[in-house]
Amino acid sequence: MAVSELPPTEDELDPKQLPDEPTHDVVFGEITEDGPNYRNVGFMGTIILMMKTQIGLGVLSIPTALDSLGMIPGVICLCIIACICTWSNYIIGTFKLNHREVYGIDDAGALMFGPAGRGVLSVAFCLYWVFVSGSGILGVSIGFNAVSTHGACTAVFSAVAAILGFTLSSVRTLGRITWLAWVGLPCILTAIMIVTIAVGIQDRPAAAPKTDTPWVSDYKLVGNPSFTEGITAVCSLVFAFSGTPGFFAIASEMRDPRKYTPALLVCQAGVTAIYMVIGCVVYYYCGTYVSSPALGSAGGNIKKIAYGFALPGLIVTTTICSHVSPKPE
Repeated sequence: MAVSELPPTEDELDPKQLPDEPTHDVVFGEITEDGPNYRNVGFMGTIILMMKTQIGLGVLSIPTALDSLGMIPGVICLCIIACICTWSNYIIGTFKLNHREVYGIDDAGALMFGPAGRGVLSVAFCLYWVFVSGSGILGVSIGFNAVSTHGACTAVFSAVAAILGFTLSSVRTLGRITWLAWVGLPCILTAIMIVTIAVGIQDRPAAAPKTDTPWVSDYKLVGNPSFTEGITAVCSLVFAFSGTPGFFAIASEMRDPRKYTPALLVCQAGVTAIYMVIGCVVYYYCGTYVSSPALGSAGGNIKKIAYGFALPGLIVTTTICSHVSPKPE
């Protein structure tokens, strides 16, 4: 009697034949109802997580970057950076489909360069996310200061932000964090839209001189920055896409990784469009008097309202950034 063959594991299947509901994962092992399900991020959840890892503090510095570079060169640089990030993220998805044993960039480093590659990329990846999380904590403390009119020391607000981010990021799976992204993304977008509309209907930005003459924006189509100013502006645009390294983890926890590329294209198209519209509109109306972060460009009252809406989004950004880097392999 012929011996029956064992069914192939998920990593032995062709990517196009992967089951929609995974029961086994090369990284996490058997997926059962008894334990945490690390493969529970759906298509829409993937889009929201991708967008939330990127849309945060970065978008608030885009108008200032356009002020340095000029509107036309700034938009061109933004589009180029978006294309580079989109292609890099596409490679992440195809790499994950072809190497199911990879969870993060450290596993990819080990696959390509051995133990040395794992060590170097692990340290670099963790340090990167530590700094991004620190930036998120700073943003939350600025928000608390704005809403409370500096009701407490900045160090106290920073500690509160760190505790909130650490507590929420201790949730074990991205699937259970997705609902936070559903809350945080609309909040940060609402805050940005409030400021964008406010600078359009006000007679002048908050930092502009108070004179009797009508305000005329001094925006520049083409800037003339120094080398330092130009590099700083480009770095601000790159930082707007700083969530890109987290896409490895998102791809690894998707229920159906075959849908990664469509989710990526929707995310990048939406993020790039938002960055271009918000950056150009705010800079057009504020000119050289644009604030950084841009939420302060429309005056004190609008700043309080905007940061009130933005705080949940900033906290969620800190949460996701703090969650990704220490994930157990």
